[in-house]
Amino acid sequence: MPSLFAAEEREAKLSKLGAPLQSLDQHVDFAALAGAVDQALPRPHRYFGGRPPYPTELMVRLLVIQQRFNLSDEQLEYQVLDRTSFQRFLGIRDSGKVPDRNTVWSFREKLVQAGLGQAIFDEVNRQLQAQGYLARCGQIVDATLVQVPIQRNRRDENEQIKRGDTPAGWPDKKLAHKDVDARWTEKHGKPYFGYKLSASTDRRYKPIHKLHVSPAHENDQNHLLKVLDEHNTSRDLYADRGYTELDRLREEGSRQHIQRRAKPHRPLSETQARRNRRIARIRAHGEHPFAGLRQLGGKVLRCIGLRRAALQLQLKAATYNLKHLGWLKEAGVKTF
Repeated sequence: MPSLFAAEEREAKLSKLGAPLQSLDQHVDFAALAGAVDQALPRPHRYFGGRPPYPTELMVRLLVIQQRFNLSDEQLEYQVLDRTSFQRFLGIRDSGKVPDRNTVWSFREKLVQAGLGQAIFDEVNRQLQAQGYLARCGQIVDATLVQVPIQRNRRDENEQIKRGDTPAGWPDKKLAHKDVDARWTEKHGKPYFGYKLSASTDRRYKPIHKLHVSPAHENDQNHLLKVLDEHNTSRDLYADRGYTELDRLREEGSRQHIQRRAKPHRPLSETQARRNRRIARIRAHGEHPFAGLRQLGGKVLRCIGLRRAALQLQLKAATYNLKHLGWLKEAGVKTF
């Protein structure tokens, strides 16, 4: 028999079960995230009229949903129209106006042009620190490869791209569909095409505190200083064999726990092997955020160009940190 209160009963049951977005809504200040965007990218003035843009907070929440569930723009539009939990999270349960796929793409492109992915990521980390999850127990530096669609070019075109030139005869329309920033690299004997995400993770609470995105072929060591978290009050730094100790950091008082690499015909001593295993037990915590990014779809991107890839990964890392913040709060993890 139809119930007059069916919608309320379903929402009450969703709240009791603990919807995935409910924790984010409870513990995250999305108004502050929207404020970080509006500060650098002011909303258009209404002097010239026209339809007013959607609220920035609504668009930021849309991007969080997109990254949280790894949705394309088309699927995001459909799911928002279809799913009650998404509508409740966005605050449009009783509204007939829902941003479409073109609106989401346009907003994201504005973030790309303004380089605001880092501002959103920094605001998320500020909220983590404001709630007591400070970085005080050392940091783990690591890198992972992120794949993008393989480009099919001629050999001479690839040579020009490697030199930083645009292949002759490419019209603007073709260039817009070609990724000239991604590069090939090899890991464990397997080729990869895409970008490299280097990150610094807090040893205790495991959020990502700093990150850097580059073409995949760049050496991990080149990004070590770029991802060091200067706000981590501990001097301990953990890293794998892809990095080497830096005299500059040692002079600044850093304790560098970097695994030793065996040289040809010179295997590691038993003492060095024990040291590597001791570091590996701690360094394994730095793999947890990368596993979290993989669950969010952060190991394969659907975009073209370094700037778009950087924004996608910054948003993905910010969403991981927000999700992790909700877990820390729900699990009752103690703060300093």
